Amino acid sequence: MPTLFDSVKFGDIELRNRIVMAPLTRNRSPKAVPNDLNVVYYEQRATAGLIVSEGTAITHQGQGYADVPGLYKPEALAGWKKVTDAVHSRGGKIVAQLWHVGRISHVSLQPNGAAPVAPSAITAKSKTYILNEDGSGGFAETSQPRALELSELPGIVDDFRKAARNAVDAGFDGVEIHAANGYLLDQFMKDGANQRTDAYGGPIENRIRLTLEVVDAVASEIGAGKTGIRLSPTTPANDISDSDPQAVFNAVVKELAKRDLSFIHVIEGATGGPRDHQYAGTSFDYASFKAAYIEAGGKGAWMVNNGYDAETAAKAIETGHADLVSFGKPFIANPDLVRRIKDGAAWNDVNPQTLYGGGAEGYTDYPTLEAAE
Repeated sequence: MPTLFDSVKFGDIELRNRIVMAPLTRNRSPKAVPNDLNVVYYEQRATAGLIVSEGTAITHQGQGYADVPGLYKPEALAGWKKVTDAVHSRGGKIVAQLWHVGRISHVSLQPNGAAPVAPSAITAKSKTYILNEDGSGGFAETSQPRALELSELPGIVDDFRKAARNAVDAGFDGVEIHAANGYLLDQFMKDGANQRTDAYGGPIENRIRLTLEVVDAVASEIGAGKTGIRLSPTTPANDISDSDPQAVFNAVVKELAKRDLSFIHVIEGATGGPRDHQYAGTSFDYASFKAAYIEAGGKGAWMVNNGYDAETAAKAIETGHADLVSFGKPFIANPDLVRRIKDGAAWNDVNPQTLYGGGAEGYTDYPTLEAAE
């Protein structure tokens, strides 16, 4: 019977345990460049079997929040190389989350103040984090997006491909394609945001087309064994919804199963909220979702996320519900979360006032058990 602390290999990535640090937006990389404070933050958490980096913009257009890191300019890649070297020096593994936010952005964050892009020109009832004129950070309503032209989509695919290459060149062990939480690829897959009538809208096979093209481009560039993807079938995050998510996501994972990816990272339920969340008038079964992947020949690791604690995570591994379990906010407040789980020690609480933006406070100053000793 496997446990959280058993080593595992999936694709080209070998891990010393099955505890994963989930991607966490922290808004502490001004001008999209990782800095020395970011190095400390990730190095502190390198005992995780795997770290998935915070969402990292593949282009300036893909940025939706102030002071998030990027993968599209040399100084950012140099900054990330310091991060990956630090994680590896402690025996850890880290993959970069490739992020294009689509409509979840603000004109102040876009090149030349342009409108954000989306599958359709539908404004999300959501907010994003921007910088005010005095340099302070705060939340603002997302801006009205414009629909991407058909001719622009190959460029989006190529941007993901180039970002994947940049990530590996910067020392990452692989990448996670962000296709969850109401961002660009999720927007294309779900009919609540996609009202296109061309080859990328309408029937499910059309709506999942862009996601699969991105997967194929990334895998061809760096190898399927270094490529993972994050999905959130039923989350309402960023005003996203679908009229039949079971059909959409069963179709997606059946296709992904053919591609021998390293892992599938699934947010169960509402991101950061109820695990049993369903879209109005729908019913989604996560067991049949995973079964569709297995029956189609999927062999990559099945990673689960959302609200797990030490007990439920251990059970998920032991029962075969998952191969890996990722933790989000617990890793913010507990850089030594792996040890705390193993020792049955108490967990530090997260300070909600320091989640987004700022400096070391609430970022690199959470106490460890070792420091207390």
